[in-house]
Amino acid sequence: MNSVNHEHLDLPDGWRATTPDLGDLTRLCELRGAAAEPWTGSAAVDADAVAAEVAGPMSWTRRQVVARDADGVVRAWFTVNDRAAGRVVVSLDVDRELPDADVLAAAGLAWAERQGRELAAQRGLAATQLDAGAYAGDGVQRRWLAAAGYVHARSWLQMSRPVRPEEADAGVLPDPRPGVVVRQVATHDDGSPVADDLQTVHRVLESAFEDHFNSYRESFSEFVVRLRADPGHRWDHWWLAFVADEQDPQAAPVPMGALVGSALPSGASGKEGSYVEYLGADRRARGRGVATALLFAVVADAAARGRDRVGLEVDADSPTGAAALYERWGWRTKYTTESWHRDTSV
Repeated sequence: MNSVNHEHLDLPDGWRATTPDLGDLTRLCELRGAAAEPWTGSAAVDADAVAAEVAGPMSWTRRQVVARDADGVVRAWFTVNDRAAGRVVVSLDVDRELPDADVLAAAGLAWAERQGRELAAQRGLAATQLDAGAYAGDGVQRRWLAAAGYVHARSWLQMSRPVRPEEADAGVLPDPRPGVVVRQVATHDDGSPVADDLQTVHRVLESAFEDHFNSYRESFSEFVVRLRADPGHRWDHWWLAFVADEQDPQAAPVPMGALVGSALPSGASGKEGSYVEYLGADRRARGRGVATALLFAVVADAAARGRDRVGLEVDADSPTGAAALYERWGWRTKYTTESWHRDTSV
């Protein structure tokens, strides 16, 4: 196990700061699940995803540290993720039964700020945004973040829709509107995705989100590597929507929408689910049913795979009214999360 200099994390006498490893997996899942249960209704945690954060591909762009008490028990876990140029994602999971939990959280957030400044300096930036999260209603986490200088920037609805087996059949779900065609990204004979399609997905999403809240430019390589590191990633969960030119029916349809999905671990029913990581439509095609066609494609795909739900996240404060679209087609909010931001200079 690699040690972390105590000067980087202000701990009580007798405590140690170390880099987490897979031997800590059960305890890290316990910490994360305990923080989630009051707001999500479940302490269940995707252990594969946590393992990927600790020691898998998702760990490669993270700096992380755990705080161990005098008995060696992990009491807190702090991570800093170099998400994109100008944006550093901060995560903290602290044992809230500790009398000094507030002090430990403050020490971890101070450590995270120093790491964020170093990451920004490595990118040649003069400043960066620190982006942390909380569950809506979680007064403890909100208090910790506010004390460290973060402000509540946005709220996000975590929505889910049940999937019926018959939705895999043709004609059960609405077809795309005339002039709209949806398909999965093309693959080579060995099943690997065609690079041109992956690059098109990235290009469409970058364009679709450039006017959205807190959107940051991310290179294609960063985008692919980050998504590929998620244990739920599947290449056959990437989709493109093509739109015909209404003024020139003979012209080739143009890619105007994209969706990146992933697989959710088995839930209470014992069945897996699907998750919409990204869904975007070019503003020139908005109003033509592109997003709806992509959503129904994923629902039908989930039903064909024997899955029981499709989850997604939507900006609760978006002026586009996206939440109403999802509700119209059966999605319901399970819980709400929040983004808390702090700008820091190098």
